[in-house]
Amino acid sequence: MALFGLRKWPVPVLTSLDSYSTRAQTFVLQVAKPLWPFFAASAITYYLVSKAQDAGVKSEEFRNDPRNPYAAQIAKENSHH
Repeated sequence: MALFGLRKWPVPVLTSLDSYSTRAQTFVLQVAKPLWPFFAASAITYYLVSKAQDAGVKSEEFRNDPRNPYAAQIAKENSHH
């Protein structure tokens, strides 16, 4: 029986150390192959959230807000320009 309609995914067991590299490569490929969309989505999400936070912190509305932890850094950057 499949849980939520998903089939069981075979995962090899590392049994001997003499062919460790081949077995390790097989293990990594079998784990990473179905998960690559999640790795890519995580990287894209992290990048976009970082850019959104940076844009929000440097916006005109919050640039001089005393609660802004980057206010001193932003003021220093603006004084040079």
